[in-house]
Amino acid sequence: MSGRHGICPATELLSKILTQGVREIPSIPDKPEGKRGKISKSDTHNLLERLQKHETSVLLFAKDPLVPFTNNRGERDLRMSKVKQKVSGCFRSEIYAHTFCRITSYLQTMAYKGWNPMIAIQMALAGEIGGE
Repeated sequence: MSGRHGICPATELLSKILTQGVREIPSIPDKPEGKRGKISKSDTHNLLERLQKHETSVLLFAKDPLVPFTNNRGERDLRMSKVKQKVSGCFRSEIYAHTFCRITSYLQTMAYKGWNPMIAIQMALAGEIGGE
């Protein structure tokens, strides 16, 4: 998986693409005299700058198999809380909000481990929380 000096081939390719992008993207014009504020950059400039700034983490999933390709799991984890917020508007007290978060976090973790939610609830009520 590693090329020369332990560098991933995908990382080398990304570096070459970013270097080529710097050469090919037109330069940003100077700010005219008397104008205030920043000069707006194109979407292309913004994307190139962001890829350069985060170059080491852009392809981290290719180097480390524990890093997911997308952040969809994180977004899915938040979805239930957002649905609850939209349906009821808010929790009646802070303790109910904490309880909701603990229960949903437990059920999501158990689901990722492959456990049926009903079995997970039965395990929790029986004091067998780990599920290992």
